[in-house]
Amino acid sequence: MSRSLGSLPPEPAAETVASRLRAVAQFLGRALPLCQAHTVEFYTRGLWEQLVALSPETVLEALSGAGLLRQQRPLEEAAGTARPGLWDNCKFSNVFCENSQKLVNVQFFALAAKYHSLPSLEVCTPLDQMLGALSGKQHERCEIKTDEFMNDKKSHEVEMMSELIDSIANFCGIKQVIDLGSGKGYLSSFLSMQYNLKVYGIDSSNTNTYGANERNRKLKKHWRAYQSRARANVRGQVLEEPKDRAVQDEMKCRANINEKLLSTNNSLLSQDQMASSDSVPLEITGAFTDSAMLNTSKQTETHLVAQTQSDGNKISEHAFSLLNILPADAVEAVSSSKYNKELCEEEKEQRKMASIKAKASKSNDSNIYLPLTSYITAETELRDIVTDLEDCIMVGLHTCGDLAPNTLRIFTAKPEIKAVCSVGCCYHLLTEEFENQKDCSPGLWGFPMCRYLKEEGWCCGRNARMSACLALERVAVSQVLPTESLFYRAVLQVIIEECYGVIKSDRHVGKIFSKSSSFVDYVRKSLKKLELDETKLPDSCIMDYYEKYKHRMNELEAFNMLKVVLAPCIEVLLLLDRLCYLKEKDNIAWSGLLKLFDPVKSPRCYAVVALKK
Repeated sequence: MSRSLGSLPPEPAAETVASRLRAVAQFLGRALPLCQAHTVEFYTRGLWEQLVALSPETVLEALSGAGLLRQQRPLEEAAGTARPGLWDNCKFSNVFCENSQKLVNVQFFALAAKYHSLPSLEVCTPLDQMLGALSGKQHERCEIKTDEFMNDKKSHEVEMMSELIDSIANFCGIKQVIDLGSGKGYLSSFLSMQYNLKVYGIDSSNTNTYGANERNRKLKKHWRAYQSRARANVRGQVLEEPKDRAVQDEMKCRANINEKLLSTNNSLLSQDQMASSDSVPLEITGAFTDSAMLNTSKQTETHLVAQTQSDGNKISEHAFSLLNILPADAVEAVSSSKYNKELCEEEKEQRKMASIKAKASKSNDSNIYLPLTSYITAETELRDIVTDLEDCIMVGLHTCGDLAPNTLRIFTAKPEIKAVCSVGCCYHLLTEEFENQKDCSPGLWGFPMCRYLKEEGWCCGRNARMSACLALERVAVSQVLPTESLFYRAVLQVIIEECYGVIKSDRHVGKIFSKSSSFVDYVRKSLKKLELDETKLPDSCIMDYYEKYKHRMNELEAFNMLKVVLAPCIEVLLLLDRLCYLKEKDNIAWSGLLKLFDPVKSPRCYAVVALKK
């Protein structure tokens, strides 16, 4: 059952989000040229001389992990009380030259980039706070270890996101999930099996849908193994407790019998001799006492036999110790009685196991995962795809390009969708309304979404959006950029333009660097792929180009470090654009950004989350 929205943590105010967005846009208006150029054209367009008024050594020293940490505190003190959004033109003049627009102060550039990143903008809702507010009474579940069938990155993503999705679903009182861009179905399968949610995974690729079906089939076997272990544990607990009780019952039984024997003997000895027809001989009394012992011990013996059937019907030595004192003609009667009671105990055990199986069957009925193939746009009618569409939550884990913004558009438009949790990626695949001025036709573009950036005619450009995919945190922990491969490609571009007169080509070089044994080998393989005559260039000519630019490799490395530092700010612009879009809608009760993942493990770590009124 759904709970009050008042219990959710405070959402960032629409005015606050809008002001942060304007501040980031203002900063990027000055800094974006660094990311709008492609490194392929680094030498052909002279990007270093055009955009940076510093030596590459100065930039590399400042932006190295240790150097940046050493300078961060003095820079913050120098900046005084500067907060995000307060970087006016005066402060920007400390970063970029007013006349040439070149970068003149790399330390203040790094500080400005930090102030315009999400951790400093104070618009994110802490994940723990959100989960705490959403959580209700959770059902105990048989935990599945995702790292047994996913890599570390995917396991981390699926575990973190599925917990949030399940919490939102419980909060809203819904059981259906629509997973857009479900890909191989990792998230969908986990939500279905671990959280008993009914999940429809929709992907545009038939190959992905087929693969998801196959993978889900294998995962179900894996999951059944976990359920079997759980049932075995339950059965073990059911059997263990009666075994302990049986031993105690046996000891009680022995004490009671001894008491009865003593009491009977005392009674007989105190009586006067009676007529033989009325007397009870001591031998018979002994037989009667054995019979009493038999009746008293039958239940204990039967209990023990029934509870130890799973161990190959072996009766313990304690159980046989009671049988050994019975007369020979009593054994058959005991066996018959034991058999009847054993059936009763077996029936009880069967009923317990049937109950467990019934619960598992009921769980399997509710935790449906159905992969579907369909290309999703903002105009897609979900009922044409999901025929039993009901109140649901729409989710997307690393949905590519326009699918992330379209997920939000579908969410706001469809009354059945009560909540959304979207983590986007592949920003370079977004369509931009103002990127190509010849094609500014009205339509639903990936960027921008909110009114402010639309009114400003804001455009990032593909190269800048590509830079937004760079991982600052990974570089910060010494997972450096592939400078040599970028250097090879930039020098190749010089060769192509100067020796072949080709400035632009529809063909792509691709991932040839890893397959090449040397720069000469790389150039020859690339020229073949570009369908250019590689025989016209001798090896010596190729190596001359390599030697000419080798000493400038540090320029390319420093330039890419600048792009890495700026990358989070471009991502912030895209994410705040989406959040502002949701803030503009009247039917949204709560919306915010949550940092879901460890950015070193999963650089695209922020989720856009919203719930309807």
